[in-house]
Amino acid sequence: MAAIAKLGGVVIDVNDFERVKEFWMRLLDVDVANEFPGMTFLKPQQGTAGITIQQVPEPKSGKNRVHPDLSVEDLDEAERQIHELGGATVRQNEAGGFRWNVMADPDGNEFCIAAS
Repeated sequence: MAAIAKLGGVVIDVNDFERVKEFWMRLLDVDVANEFPGMTFLKPQQGTAGITIQQVPEPKSGKNRVHPDLSVEDLDEAERQIHELGGATVRQNEAGGFRWNVMADPDGNEFCIAAS
């Protein structure tokens, strides 16, 4: 079966636009691809979909139903660096010897990190 669509990117709704934009740019080590008032398209890393930061008026409420999963080389070191960028650990997980952490950006948007 042929694909109906191709993933173009992931949009993250935020309130603190500049702070969260800077967080994701530093986390992924990417630059801005394109920008409009209240919306920034980040350059995708090679072979991945891009992330767009979109300013919205309403605060985040409840658990994210969709979130990015990020691969890292060292789980503990990545967690430490994310804290330095203003992120937070939501939960540490382990199942069958596999470890991953649920993290949050400065606006509370959740994402996961796991060692590749």
